[in-house]
Amino acid sequence: MSKKKLQADFEAAVAYVNNYTQPIPADLLLKLYAYYKIANKNYDNPASRTPLINAFKANALFQAQNIGLETAMKNYVKLVNSELKSLK
Repeated sequence: MSKKKLQADFEAAVAYVNNYTQPIPADLLLKLYAYYKIANKNYDNPASRTPLINAFKANALFQAQNIGLETAMKNYVKLVNSELKSLK
């Protein structure tokens, strides 16, 4: 897959998630969060007002820390296509 195609697929998947109106399971949200942060090279600490949520987000990032930018984008797209689109 070319980088342009991957970027376009990733942006489409992000838009899909942003416009999704149904509840998303927490485990899926955390995976998407981690892949999104890595794909966008955003390594800032989670900034929720709730310490428990920050802990879950930090754990998700820790679990995905060894993947690269392209892999994170591919995993994000794959999760949206295989998990989120199947929930509707």
